[in-house]
Amino acid sequence: MAVDPQITIMLERIAAVAGDTPPTERLSPAEARRGMAAVLPLLNEHAPAVARVEDRTLPGPAGPVAARFYDPGTADPSPAIVYIHGGGWVLCDLDSHDGVCRELAQRSGLKVVSIGYRLAPEHPFPAPLEDCVAAVRWLAAQGRDWGIDPGRMVIAGDSAGANLALSTLLALRDAGERPLRGAALVYGVFAPEHDTPSHLAYGGDNRYFLSTAEMEWFWGHYVPAGTDRRTPLAAPLYADLADLPPLYLTAAEYDCLRTDSEQLAYRLAVDRRPHEFRLWRGMIHACLHMAGNVEAMRTEIDHLAAFLRRQATA
Repeated sequence: MAVDPQITIMLERIAAVAGDTPPTERLSPAEARRGMAAVLPLLNEHAPAVARVEDRTLPGPAGPVAARFYDPGTADPSPAIVYIHGGGWVLCDLDSHDGVCRELAQRSGLKVVSIGYRLAPEHPFPAPLEDCVAAVRWLAAQGRDWGIDPGRMVIAGDSAGANLALSTLLALRDAGERPLRGAALVYGVFAPEHDTPSHLAYGGDNRYFLSTAEMEWFWGHYVPAGTDRRTPLAAPLYADLADLPPLYLTAAEYDCLRTDSEQLAYRLAVDRRPHEFRLWRGMIHACLHMAGNVEAMRTEIDHLAAFLRRQATA
């Protein structure tokens, strides 16, 4: 199908805000972060109210890790979603994904803890992953202090956050730990290859929000030259996928990362690992942020939230 008309309107509004700003791959990380900040009001537009939202910190391997706690008003202790934001490991933060976390908290009825991990290139792989793993471990040990039932936690993330969420599951499994009951991986980046069908079809420029050149820029900052980009915890498509909890994978139809999710779903299917895969027709990268203006996305977030709720409360 064609790009959803409401997505087209959002792309036009984002382009108007961006003006003549050069593409991300021509900017420094600092310049790209300023550009992202300019579109934040659009990405969080019409975000729902949540009963309680608080900024907090968690202990991390290199100091405190920022976190934002969303409580939709559930009785303590209750299940929770650990949310890992996207942004190519370089951009975005707790503020950029505030609307996403509000939607998930409201639609799932679960508490949400959003993790503000360290960013590349100042902190390249594996630093962002180490922060995410440390956050899950702390919540598994001390979550009751926040009104969370540590035995009923799930994890979710979008784009680079989906990469980190899956790699967090893998790192914990490899350490003999399984504190998470499931994961939702939204249009994730799972491998560094850029000659895939979706990169060739949709990554030639930024008309669909994300380009192949931009993804190469992100990878270059996250896994610098001299480090193998196919290291399984950096590129989890190359990991052993055994003994993981059920996974919910989504891909946007017009997204250069679409093949990443399709290949991951294929591997899971061949290995008979528990998972669901959903292709979001007419959607683009970053559409998760657009639920306030794109009616179809509200339905998709309901499906996503329902999966997380089932896994957390089963």
